[in-house]
Amino acid sequence: MDITLDKKDDQQSALLTVRLTEADYSEAVEKQIKDLSKKAQIKGFRPGKVPAGLVRKMYGKGVLVDEINRLLQTNVDTYIKENNLRILGEPLPVPSDVNFDTEKEFSFQFELGLLPEFELPVDSLEVERPAVELDENTLNETYEQIGMQFGENTTPETSEAGDYLSGQLTQETTEFSQKVMLPTNKVKSGADKFVGLKAGDKVSFDVKDVFGGNVTDVANFTGLSKELAAGVEGEYTLEIEKINRSSKAEFNQELFDKVFGKDAVTTKEDFDAKVRETIQENYNRESEGLVNRRLIDKLVENTSIELPKEFFKKWLVVANKGQLTPEQVEEHYSDYEKELKWSMIRNKVVEEQGLKVSNDEIVDRTMTKIMAQFNLPEVSDELRESVRGFADNYLRQENGKNYVQEYEAILAEKVLDNLRGRIVVKDQPMTAEDFRNQASA
Repeated sequence: MDITLDKKDDQQSALLTVRLTEADYSEAVEKQIKDLSKKAQIKGFRPGKVPAGLVRKMYGKGVLVDEINRLLQTNVDTYIKENNLRILGEPLPVPSDVNFDTEKEFSFQFELGLLPEFELPVDSLEVERPAVELDENTLNETYEQIGMQFGENTTPETSEAGDYLSGQLTQETTEFSQKVMLPTNKVKSGADKFVGLKAGDKVSFDVKDVFGGNVTDVANFTGLSKELAAGVEGEYTLEIEKINRSSKAEFNQELFDKVFGKDAVTTKEDFDAKVRETIQENYNRESEGLVNRRLIDKLVENTSIELPKEFFKKWLVVANKGQLTPEQVEEHYSDYEKELKWSMIRNKVVEEQGLKVSNDEIVDRTMTKIMAQFNLPEVSDELRESVRGFADNYLRQENGKNYVQEYEAILAEKVLDNLRGRIVVKDQPMTAEDFRNQASA
């Protein structure tokens, strides 16, 4: 057997050639034919007495092809590992005309995509972190939502200001038709026309004008994307099907218990502080997520990695087994390239920093998720063992897929934590309202 590697001039791809002689496969093929002759059941011959020549004639070609495929897979993988070749995906066989009936020596070729070495520009990167400060408008909206969520819901015959109107929204000129719910408390213009309506009534209005041109509100109401909502024009008609009214809940101990649990807070002052703390924690969590996304984008954008683009495109089509066409790959190539670059960066950090994930970490993370799902902040030792049993069972499901997902999630967090400790993170003060507007832009 002879294996040679021919790197192309750009050093991004290569051609691997494997040459086989009869001596490489004949012994293994003959052994398999003899084994088959002992096991084969062919009419006219007693078991174990089928002539090897007959077996060779009937099954020889299939045995030969299987053995050659085994040799190719084993030796190509071994060559790649022994020569420390960093490849993209898997080797792609080059189509060839091989006559297994007459030929004794064979030559097979494989295309390889070679991944380059690269350096991370972590020392020169700076990422902004939104430092969200709560504003009165956000707090007031939260109290409004709490009051409505835990208040009493009714379905009156006639609408009043602040009701929710459900029905079918249509526009004749565009044939638009969608089930919607109109929160009249969001109406900025012409609120009077939504008062005094009953089921079956129809009301026409300019959607953009009603919401004061707020694209987010238009999108939420119509179900359109923000891009399409920005282009909404003209009159729409809403046929009322149902009227919903919520009366605000009183801010008393009963409400405190419903929101935060039995006796978690016992005064309005404690309730206010807990609400503020909870909102701040949510914004901090969203802010951290945004920092991580910005970090990934900055690293991918500023890390110089020369990829074997043509091989990558070809490999994507082959690896997805008919699910992707070359045209689709071309259209979304920038997304695939970004994903690959981030994967390479992540793997480099794992390798250089020696990051590992232990089985205990995976189990503990899963148990924490289960306890949070059932609202179990503290559990007894006996109950903890039961939770561990649930966790072990969950991690074994889907043929270990859940285990791998938890492993990858923990490893991704460790990579980001490591990178966060090596780059400059600069706080960017802003109000919660500004943060929401920025996120929806």
